[in-house]
Amino acid sequence: MRKLLAILGMVTCMVGLSACGQEETSVGPITEEQAVEYGATTVQQIDMIVSQGAIEQYADQDVVYAGLSGWQDALDEIGVFEGTDGGSVQFNDDEVIITVNVKGSEHDAEVEIILDSALSSYVSISTNISYSFGELMKNAALNTLIGLGTVFVVLILISLIISCFGLISKFQEKQQKKSEANAAGNADGAAQADPVVTQIAAREELADDTELVAVIAAAVAAYEGAGSTDGFVVRSIRKSNKSKWQNA
Repeated sequence: MRKLLAILGMVTCMVGLSACGQEETSVGPITEEQAVEYGATTVQQIDMIVSQGAIEQYADQDVVYAGLSGWQDALDEIGVFEGTDGGSVQFNDDEVIITVNVKGSEHDAEVEIILDSALSSYVSISTNISYSFGELMKNAALNTLIGLGTVFVVLILISLIISCFGLISKFQEKQQKKSEANAAGNADGAAQADPVVTQIAAREELADDTELVAVIAAAVAAYEGAGSTDGFVVRSIRKSNKSKWQNA
């Protein structure tokens, strides 16, 4: 920062001396030529500071530190700094904008230096890489492909998620049917494995047909030639499915 401020002071003194010695057409506090020369000198100083690795010395100066960091990052695209090639200046009511053309081994660039109207402090320092039309089209095509690829990937994921909903419903139906089959099997097993219930039901049916039991018991006693029905007990009555011819 001290070097840059020293350069700024030197330029201001040069402006004062030139104003005293001769009349020169100016659209601002300094002429366009002086502003471009000042910007070129500033770019050279920035490159020297970055090449010496002294950026951290200006960490407390936000604007200057950002300008140095931006130049350091831009060198990856610029390549070797080969000097400056003129520029332009714009004088506004509250600031002066100096644009310096930079030549590089890989890409050219433009360094934009914004000062306040009194040329006493920096407002902004930024470096912009100058890409060719072919490079711009290539980058645009690459960004388009990346965007389309991302959209297609998202659509594929969404379709897969939707298809999984059908599989989930089928799995649930299969599990429900399996549960119902198990429940039916358990009910049948319980009915077959409970003979006590069957015997109780038979006895209830037998109790309801008391008169029929007495008649059958008497008939059996007569057939056997017994005088009474005390010697046997009728436990159940079953309907025969055989025809009369079969019984004969």
